Amino acid sequence: MIEPSKNSNLLEQDPYKYSLQDVPEPNLYRELYPYSEVPKVPFNHRQVPLGMPKEVWITDTTFRDGQQSRAPYTVEQIVDLYKMLSRLGGPQGIIRQTEFFLYSQKDRDALQKCLALGYDYPEITTWIRATKEDFQLVKDMGVKETGILVSCSDYHIFKKLGKSRRQAMDGYLAVVSQALDLGVRPRCHLEDITRADFYGFVVPFVNALTGLSKEAGIPIKIRACDTMGYGIPYWGVALPRSVPGIIYGLQHYSDVPSELLEWHGHNDFYKAVINAAVAWLYGACAVNCSLLGIGERTGNIPLEAMVFEYASLRGSFNGMDPTVITEIARYYERKIGYRVPPMTPFVGKHFNVTRAGIHADGLMKDEEIYNIFDTSQLLNRPAAVAISSTSGLAGIAYWLNDHYGLSADKQVGKQDPLVERIKAWIDRQYADGRETVISDEELEDLVSLYKPDIVE
Repeated sequence: MIEPSKNSNLLEQDPYKYSLQDVPEPNLYRELYPYSEVPKVPFNHRQVPLGMPKEVWITDTTFRDGQQSRAPYTVEQIVDLYKMLSRLGGPQGIIRQTEFFLYSQKDRDALQKCLALGYDYPEITTWIRATKEDFQLVKDMGVKETGILVSCSDYHIFKKLGKSRRQAMDGYLAVVSQALDLGVRPRCHLEDITRADFYGFVVPFVNALTGLSKEAGIPIKIRACDTMGYGIPYWGVALPRSVPGIIYGLQHYSDVPSELLEWHGHNDFYKAVINAAVAWLYGACAVNCSLLGIGERTGNIPLEAMVFEYASLRGSFNGMDPTVITEIARYYERKIGYRVPPMTPFVGKHFNVTRAGIHADGLMKDEEIYNIFDTSQLLNRPAAVAISSTSGLAGIAYWLNDHYGLSADKQVGKQDPLVERIKAWIDRQYADGRETVISDEELEDLVSLYKPDIVE
C-alpha cells in the first residue's frame, strides 16, 4: 500500500508491521556488550533523514531521576527550584514539564505546593512503576499525566522482572489501559532502549500502545530511555545503539508523532548532550534533562546545556532567561550544599576563568579573545582571570573587584595599597620558584590578613 507519510510528506510504501518475537532466551547483544570489554560500536552504513520538528522543547526530571543519586531535596528546595525552572523556561514554556515522585509524604507535599503556584510551565507530571498500586497514587493527586516505567531490554525483562517478553508486554499494556480508562495521559518510559531488541520487542510494543491510544482518543507519549548511556550519535551506526535509528524507527514503524516522542539520556560515555541534540535533529520534540545533570551514576542530560543547545540550533532563547542558570548554580552551592565541579560549563566556578598568564593578559585587553560569549549578559557571570606571575597590578585589581562583587564606589584600582601588598607577596612566591597560579583561597587569606573589611 502506498500513501503519503506524515513525517516526510512523501509517498511511501506502508512499512512491514513487526510482530512481537517472544524468544525463549534473552538477547543480550553480547557481540556489542561483552561486559568484560568496552562496548562495541556497530556500523551498518544506513542513513536516516534529518527531521527536526517545527517546535522542540525541554522536559525536566530534577525531582525524579535527579533525586536518585543524592540526598532528597526538602519541600522548600523543590518549590524554590520549581520557581526558578519556570523563570528559566520563559513564557513560551520551552521547559515544558517536570516530573515528581509520589512515594513519600514529602514528595506529595512538594507537588501540592508547586501545583498551588498555578504556573502554566513547567507542567507538573508524575512517575510510577507499571503497577496498579502505583497508579492509584496518581489518581489521588489529580495529576493529568504520569510516566510509567516499561523496561524494554531483555536484561530487564528476563533478568530483573523474571518474565517473558509476552508477559512483560501484556502487563505493561494492562497498566496503560487503566490509565486511559481514567482519562490520565500515559508517558511510557522505555527503559534501556539502547540494549533492547528494537524490531523484536520495542516496535511491536509501541505499535500496541499506538493502537490503545487511537481507541481511547488519548495521546500516549513515548520516552526513549538511554538508561546506560550506550546511545551513539554517529551517522551509519546500527541499532540498538543508534540514536538517529531509534528516533526514526519509532516514527516510521510505530507512527509516533514528534510531539509525543521524547529522549532521556545518561552521561556514562560523555555523550548525553550530543545524543539529546541528535534526538531533536532526527525528530523528537522533547529531551528530558535534570538541573546540573545530577542523576543516576554519571548523571542525566544537563538541562542548562540544552538551554544553550536550543539557542544554538534555533537561533534564539525564545523567551528563556539564561541568567537564571547562574542563580540555580549558586542556590545549589549556598542553600543545598552541593559542590558544583569548578570546570563545569556554564555553572562551574571557573568555567569562564582563564588561568594562563598570557590568556589573562588577552582577557584584560578584550574579553572576547578568550571568553566563549558575553557571559556577563547571558549568564550574569563576568569573565574572570586567575592570578599568576604575569597578572600584574591590573590583574589583581580585576580579581578583587570581580571576586567580591564590589560596587562601583568601592572598587579598587591598581594603585590601591591592598593591590600592591598582594602583588609583593605574589612576586616573592615566584621569586622562590613557584610555577602554578595563585589559588582563590590563597588570595582570600591575603585579603583577610591585609584588609578584611573589603568583604563587608
